[in-house]
Amino acid sequence: MKLELLVHFVRQELLDRHAGTALGAAWTVLLPLAHILIFTLVFSEVMAARLELPGLAELGRHGYAIYLVSGLLAWNAFANTVTRAAASFREKAHLLTKVPLPLLLLPLPAALAEAVIYALSMAFFAIFLALVDFPWHAAALWVAPLFALQQLLALALGTLLAVFSAFLRDLANAVPVVLQLWFWLTPVVYVPAILPRDWAWLVGFNPMTALLANLRGALIAGHSPDWGPLAWVAGLAAALGVAAVFLTRRLERDIRDSL
Repeated sequence: MKLELLVHFVRQELLDRHAGTALGAAWTVLLPLAHILIFTLVFSEVMAARLELPGLAELGRHGYAIYLVSGLLAWNAFANTVTRAAASFREKAHLLTKVPLPLLLLPLPAALAEAVIYALSMAFFAIFLALVDFPWHAAALWVAPLFALQQLLALALGTLLAVFSAFLRDLANAVPVVLQLWFWLTPVVYVPAILPRDWAWLVGFNPMTALLANLRGALIAGHSPDWGPLAWVAGLAAALGVAAVFLTRRLERDIRDSL
């Protein structure tokens, strides 16, 4: 029964989000692609000369597009997962009063749906890479486990925020603002080399900086993951996950009453 509900909720995340529109589910891919195109057009001339990642200089004008897309697709999945998971308790409040749904099931579809969107987007990205004769490396296989770690972090954070959102309604408005700030503190559209020293430490402490650096290193440069920073990210995801599970179970009755 739980598996059937999970599949149903994932389908809702993927299809029902744009129900009633002419293009329907196609918007789940078209919107992030439009976002990527805008950033590419705006930043390509500025950033192209500052790229220092091995393997990109040889790709000429395509170098920045590859750098940008590889980071932006991952970031979009992370931010959307956090946002949707954080709102999951309130969005499903009408069901909680009718069906005894486990609360911890509700944020999971957001992470799974974004994983599906990421996989589809990466398939289109792979076609682009093939067209520009991108040199593939075996290390690119690390992208999948790195993305899985990212989604675990996003799911843990989103679930924790869902617990707090049940009592603090202002969080629904605060989460997108914080994520927008977080976006600019993460080297998604820019390279870390352009940062002033006063900001470099803060960006370096950012778990998404480590994840994107390793993801790009594996995909673009053929590097194996740097396990030191990733261990800190995994530890953070585990700590947030334990806190989210503990608080959800401890406050479940209060959460349901508040919703």
